[in-house]
Amino acid sequence: MKLDNKPFEEKMKKTIAVYESQLDSVRAGRANVAVLNGIDVEYYGTPTAINQMAEVKVTDARTICITPWDATTVKNIEKALLASELGITPQSDGKVIRLMFPQLTEERRKEMTKQVAKMGEDTKVSVRNIRRDAIDKAKELKKSGEMTEDEQKQSEKAIQDLTDKYIKEVDAVTAKKNAEIMDI
Repeated sequence: MKLDNKPFEEKMKKTIAVYESQLDSVRAGRANVAVLNGIDVEYYGTPTAINQMAEVKVTDARTICITPWDATTVKNIEKALLASELGITPQSDGKVIRLMFPQLTEERRKEMTKQVAKMGEDTKVSVRNIRRDAIDKAKELKKSGEMTEDEQKQSEKAIQDLTDKYIKEVDAVTAKKNAEIMDI
């Protein structure tokens, strides 16, 4: 009996998907509404995502416009944006909030590539933890007699091959994002 790699591969795929969605929120100098993900606004006592209480759109390469459906929430949205780690001061005319993304400096780009690299390393650690769990499972099956030593070695090699594949994918995603940051 060989170890079923499917559940472990699914976990690795999900780990990569989470990493890619985290990268969407990294501000690369262009306006991208994904930078607002994770910023909640106090709305009638409930933390609410900005895109659930306002129209959010990119008007040009460096500007996001936020038009709240309820004009009384403009101040709360501004407060939430200022409190976030976005690093951009919102400009408001009382009805529409504009976020102007400044041109990135070389120093800031290098900082961002370091941040992306750290996120990539964290993702690799997660993939390796999934590998460890799979190898532990194979050892457990061997110990209980459900798997021979040869089957255990084959299973461990298959898991290692899978791990290598997803580590390379993390490297590719990281390189692509870094190129995007440095290219702007």
